[in-house]
Amino acid sequence: MDQQYKETLDYLYAQLPMFSKYGKSAIKNSLDNIIALCNALDNPQQKFKSVHIAGTNGKGSTSHMLAAVLQQAGYKTGLYTSPHITDFRERLKIDGRMVSKEWVTSFTQQHKELFEQIQPSFFEVTVAMAFAWFAEQGCDIAVIETGLGGRLDSTNIIQPVLSVITNISYDHMDLLGDTLAKIAEEKAGIIKKGVPFVIGQRDKETEQVFFEHSIHKQCSAFYADAQWALVRTGKDASYQYLKAVKPATKEMFDLKADLLGDYQLHNFKTVLTSVEVLHTLGWNLKLEDALSALSQVKQRTGFGGRWEIIQAKPLIIADVGHNQAGVQEVMKQWNQLSAKHKHIVVGFVKDKDINAALDQFPKDNSYYYCNAQLPRALPAEELHRAAAGKGLQGQHYNSVAAAFAAALEATGPEDALLITGSFFIVGEAKEYWEELHS
Repeated sequence: MDQQYKETLDYLYAQLPMFSKYGKSAIKNSLDNIIALCNALDNPQQKFKSVHIAGTNGKGSTSHMLAAVLQQAGYKTGLYTSPHITDFRERLKIDGRMVSKEWVTSFTQQHKELFEQIQPSFFEVTVAMAFAWFAEQGCDIAVIETGLGGRLDSTNIIQPVLSVITNISYDHMDLLGDTLAKIAEEKAGIIKKGVPFVIGQRDKETEQVFFEHSIHKQCSAFYADAQWALVRTGKDASYQYLKAVKPATKEMFDLKADLLGDYQLHNFKTVLTSVEVLHTLGWNLKLEDALSALSQVKQRTGFGGRWEIIQAKPLIIADVGHNQAGVQEVMKQWNQLSAKHKHIVVGFVKDKDINAALDQFPKDNSYYYCNAQLPRALPAEELHRAAAGKGLQGQHYNSVAAAFAAALEATGPEDALLITGSFFIVGEAKEYWEELHS
């Protein structure tokens, strides 16, 4: 089966246009293909309830947290996210368990003729695959993360019970627009008539966009940062401890969370607000379920790559920071750490605003520039040149493994090492680490 599964992945990766590999050229600028695929599969997306999640940053964390809460409440919960970090099957989970290799192989073989007829992208196939699996397995509800944007995202053929937009910042401007309002308009494409939506972070530039959507689509908007206030009371290697306050009622709750990044505070508010809205819609979700589930997100969903402590001494952390806003949040956290010296393994893909991202990095760290093994990767030498122009000191390497190996060699016991940048950098670094320790 492993050989058949490998051949199936080779087919999916090699035969179907992939945004993660090639960028913009792999995007299909309409929903025609996914509609045709799902029609041929008897529209599986209509056979389970769903929550739809879009946003520039925080989608993955929010999706995993909300899935953990729904699981805690006893619902059979599907979870579709992208991209994966080390295993394709991370994209499709039910109650935290990845889809089997056998099912992926069987589904792909069964529908090859359909794929050759429709010529879908890799992402369109994985979305259809997720919908088919969730329907076949009888999910009560599935949390569906958009890939890119919202309006024309392949996931946007679902009719969710709730839509969630985590935040809006600059990313994929060539595809989504060059102002926050234009980007918000694309993300707001997931808002459906009569379906309430949650906005994670309020912003003056985007508020009017969401207000107009709530009017035209006759649905309620809930701003998470108006519903909840959070104060951190402590932190250790495994958890952060917070007081969650509802300003409207002055109620206070203890929150213990196993996702450690400071930036997760925005996502906690988004999840708590989403839980409350789902409760008003008749879902049997209690606040206690949410608070309990947030302490077990990694265990319940297998979530990783966000302020993930790979090793305690010397401290090695992996955290995806794939655009300017993401890097800014990671650096806020990184700069709070005390260590004798700090090392950063980093790489990006070509379609990011590299100069804006590099502006966020501290000048007194040692850098190990690298590129993932895909055509869309920004060459390490090019990243090195751009970083040198910003006063960042380091060397470039022709692979993530080589950069990670050099960083490990240079990292003393009192030092700290961060692996960041694109999902693919973190993924290849984790694979190298696993090989080292297997």
